[in-house]
Amino acid sequence: VQLQASGGGLVQAGGSLRVSCTVSGGTFSSYAMGWFRQAPGKEREFVAIINWSGMVTYYADSVKGRFTISRDNAMNVVYLQMNSLKPEDTAVYYCAGDTSPSGYYYLKRLASDYDYWGQGTQVTVSS
Repeated sequence: VQLQASGGGLVQAGGSLRVSCTVSGGTFSSYAMGWFRQAPGKEREFVAIINWSGMVTYYADSVKGRFTISRDNAMNVVYLQMNSLKPEDTAVYYCAGDTSPSGYYYLKRLASDYDYWGQGTQVTVSS
């Protein structure tokens, strides 16, 4: 299973950006998918997760109401739409896949629960 993230860039505070993650190999439609981010000098943190069907999502409090995670199982892509961006959203954004059998039923927020990771895409929000 390989994950390829794209779509990062530089945006002004208050702006919007959408990052994407294309998955190849495996059975994408059965995986829970998550987005994490890591700012310089900080630990990687959970941002959002979506279940296999796209019907269940969960967000970190810091992004709730501003970010939206979605997926297209026909195209093997998961998206993170980011609106009302703040300078504190600046980080490298990583997509991750949970291919474990339990991931079909339970959404997880710990990075250690994910077994496949993309290479990350930089998002920079200027003030």
